[in-house]
Amino acid sequence: MSSDQPQPGPGEPPDGDPFRKRPPEPEGAGPSPGGAAPEGGAPPPPGEGAYGGPDGPYPGGPYGEPYGPDPLEGMPPLANRGRRLVARIIDALLIGIPVGAIMTFIVGGWDFADPNDTGRSGVVQLVVLLAYFVYEGIMLSNSGQTVGKKLMKIRVAMLDNGAVPAGRPGWYRAAVYSLPQIVPCCGFVFWLVNVLNCTWDKPYRQCIHDKVAKTVVVEAL
Repeated sequence: MSSDQPQPGPGEPPDGDPFRKRPPEPEGAGPSPGGAAPEGGAPPPPGEGAYGGPDGPYPGGPYGEPYGPDPLEGMPPLANRGRRLVARIIDALLIGIPVGAIMTFIVGGWDFADPNDTGRSGVVQLVVLLAYFVYEGIMLSNSGQTVGKKLMKIRVAMLDNGAVPAGRPGWYRAAVYSLPQIVPCCGFVFWLVNVLNCTWDKPYRQCIHDKVAKTVVVEAL
């Protein structure tokens, strides 16, 4: 490849990726995103955004293009919920089994029938959750995919431009998924509502951790 060709920066989608934003058209080349240009090629008057209000809720669609009739237009297909679930199960087994076994060996076993023997089991569960949080944060920040997501051919992408959720978004997403489970009772209820949210959320099928990190899960093309 010629060195004169611009290369994508860190965290940006590669050339040919449907997420990559199109370069802006020269002035007068066509209608603006806010609507059809008046006669003479002039831009629409200020305050007429594409989505209502001065600039609308967004200056453009989440993938660099106006929403239009279909808010999912211009982006890869959303990941199937079943594949997302299987990816989570794979990751949970990948982290939970070895970390749980190591911690059980360190702290010793416990008796599930004994209501007083909860301290050691709580320590094991806490370490497993923290290990999962670190694992997911690193993997998402690096490539937008955990091992489970790679096997299921899905990935996590930033909602506004499709880039890898490097840095804070990846860690925020991992934290909202894993860490609330540390809180007894209430943590599990939040976790359950969180993961089920994608079953009724429209149009992007986001869980609560997706909304906090401003991410979406799509097929890995």
